[in-house]
Amino acid sequence: DTSEAPVMDHTTVFVVDLARSTKFYQEVMELQPISEPFKDGRHSWFKIGPHSQLHVVSGAKAIIDHDINIHLAFRVPSLPVFMKHLDRLGIKYGNWTGEKKIQLRPDGISQIYFQDPDGYWIEVNDDAY
Repeated sequence: DTSEAPVMDHTTVFVVDLARSTKFYQEVMELQPISEPFKDGRHSWFKIGPHSQLHVVSGAKAIIDHDINIHLAFRVPSLPVFMKHLDRLGIKYGNWTGEKKIQLRPDGISQIYFQDPDGYWIEVNDDAY
């Protein structure tokens, strides 16, 4: 494909406590940390695709409310296995209305939602893509 269309490079979350958020994305989301060029103690970068990254940047003054319609979405091979992982860590998750059950998309994809330490919404689904 020789398309000139933009390709996702990275997305960023702006956080209050970098250590807490870094731990969350490493332990809860099981993301792989990657080198970041700033080396200023304000950034943690994670690999989230073949050449896509999540940048976690500290400096937010307060945790603010985020609407569930704005979320990061990840897919896993087995949603029930990932849900057991969240249960072991005590992470509350559920469907759009907050019930502790799977949300079923109209195309048959199963998904759950939960929040990171700064209230950013995360969707995890079983889309085979």
